[in-house]
Formats: sequence, C-alpha cells, structure tokens
Amino acid sequence: MTNFVRNAWYVAGWSTEIDDALRRFTILGDHVVMYRKSDGGVVALEDRCPHRLLPLSKGKRVGDDVQCGYHGLTFDCSGACIRVPGQTNQPKSAYVLAFPTYEKHGIVWIWMGDPDKADTAKVFDLPQFTDPGWATHHGDALHLKSNYLNVAENLVDPAHVSFVHPTTLGNAASENVPVHVQTEGEAIVAWRWIRDAEPIGFFKGFGGFTGNVDRWHYYYLYTPCTAVIDFGSAPAEDAIAEDERDRGVRIFALHFITPVTETYSIDRWMHVRNTALDDPDAEATMGAMFRKAFDEDKAILEAVQEEELRPAKRRPIRIAIDKGPLVYRKRISELLELERTEDLAGNLSPAFVYHD
Repeated sequence: MTNFVRNAWYVAGWSTEIDDALRRFTILGDHVVMYRKSDGGVVALEDRCPHRLLPLSKGKRVGDDVQCGYHGLTFDCSGACIRVPGQTNQPKSAYVLAFPTYEKHGIVWIWMGDPDKADTAKVFDLPQFTDPGWATHHGDALHLKSNYLNVAENLVDPAHVSFVHPTTLGNAASENVPVHVQTEGEAIVAWRWIRDAEPIGFFKGFGGFTGNVDRWHYYYLYTPCTAVIDFGSAPAEDAIAEDERDRGVRIFALHFITPVTETYSIDRWMHVRNTALDDPDAEATMGAMFRKAFDEDKAILEAVQEEELRPAKRRPIRIAIDKGPLVYRKRISELLELERTEDLAGNLSPAFVYHD
C-alpha cells in the first residue's frame, strides 16, 4: 500500500518542461504523458494504451489527439478512444485516464485523484508572486532518492540548518535556540528567531551584512508536500519585531515536492525576495548558494533513505524538535484513511452503502 495522498494538487513541472512533444512524467508511481494542445493548454493522460500497453508517449500527435505507436488507437484530450483502425466501433474499455491540470505563475499542477474533487481554488498561491515589490525566480528540479515524507518533514525542521548547512543557511549561533511549533492552521508552522548573532553565510554573501543581525526562520508545510520557508536578517541594532520582517532582507524559499515512487522524489524549488530587485546578478548568486545548501540536504536525505530500507532493530527515537514532523505524518495518515474510506464506500453497490 502506498502512502500517496491522491486527492491533492501536485506540481507536475515548471511550465518550461512541457511543450507540444509527448513527454512521460512519473507522479505518485503512475506514468503520465503530458503535452500542450494547439491552444497552449496542458493535457495529462495515462501513459499506457489499453490495448497492448505500449506507452502513449512512444506514439505521436494527430492534431491535439494522441495515436498509439503500436496499432494506431487514437485518444482525445479527455482520454476517450476516437479511432480503432480496421473497425467502426470503439470498445467501452478503450479509454485512458485523464488528469486535471492547472497552470499559473509558470507552474503546472496536476490532480491525480478523483477529478470531480479537483478544485483549482485549492492550488497553492503566494501574494508576493504578483507584488511588484518582490522578485520571483524559478530554481531547479532537485532529484532525490528519498521518500517524499522525509523530504517534506525536513522542510518543517529549522533545527537541522545549524548542522547540515553550517556555512550556508545556518551556523553555531542557532544550535541551542528552541523551535516553536504551531499546528492549528492549514499549514504546520515551525519557527525561531536568533537575536544579535553573526550572520549566516548566505547573508554574508548576499545581504552584505558584516555586523551582528537578528535572523529568523519560519517553516510552513502544507499537506501533502508544499513548503514555504520565510527566512531573513536585519541589523541587530534595528531590533525589529516579529511582524516587521519586511524591514529586513526577506526571502521566501518555496519547495514543491512531487512524489515519483516510494523512494524517489523531485523537489522543484524557487525563491521570492524583497531585495536586489534590479540586480541582474542576484538570481545567479542566490541560485548558486541555494544549490550548495540543497545538495547538503540531498546527501542527508538519501543516506537516511538507504538506512530505512535496511531491517530495523529498534524504532527511531523522538525528541522535542520533532513536533512538526510528527503532526505532519499524522495529517498524512488521516488523509490516507479518509481516501481509503471514501474508496470503500464508492466501490460498494448501493444496496451496501449505509445511509443515515
């Protein structure tokens, strides 16, 4: 049994990853063929012909339709078979699944569950995406040999930065600073402030800080696996309040995690910043620093995954900083149980469905 929540929006790719060619993507363990229609809209279909199971991505486009490369069965954008060469009738089982998609801010989202529940109002958004006082930059697609749950809970864990990123996103000044966690809202939030401390490497290189700073980390994790890290610094002498973070150098690092298989995930990351809006070198400078830091995460997470695949002799211990990750795992379990319950009810005949 997989641990994938299906009734949710996932990032299928950056808009630049999808063009008019038939391309295979693997999402939640399922192969999907994606392409753009003549009007630019994104189509996502099950990448397997129901006849001899050849991937449709190995076929060809016929207008906005897809023709299987084996025997020519042709499917429209809804997944319906519209042609079976050599016969006039189409078998009822001659179809492929079609997945709802939504595109905004250069990001293509896909819904892998019940299409009737695909509400685009639930697609993640950030006000700063369209605020002229902020600059937005798409980063990379970080491929990780790791289960998505481990990747996601790393993104609601400010405590790791002191040890995993000592020269980039953290330093020793934060090692003993407690982490606060809020679990009541839509997002799980973990945060802490490090007051009057040496700036981290990231802000020495980018923010230009030389004296001590007040810095913050606010980690927001939305189920199933979208994370926003609000972090920044301000001169310590300014003594800014927690709700005055815009007075400092403030950055949102966004992580859109796509589960590929049980042991493989893709983290598409980007940043939004309130500084250096007209600096042509800022994106490259920050991108290089982020890549270094995320490669550090990759090494840790892939090593953890290797150990998880080995026989366990005892259960992992939990410590105070694990509140956010534990609540996250609980929320995922509840969503999975809800989907299993709904699937069971949907698969029962009407005579066996209980009504109040």
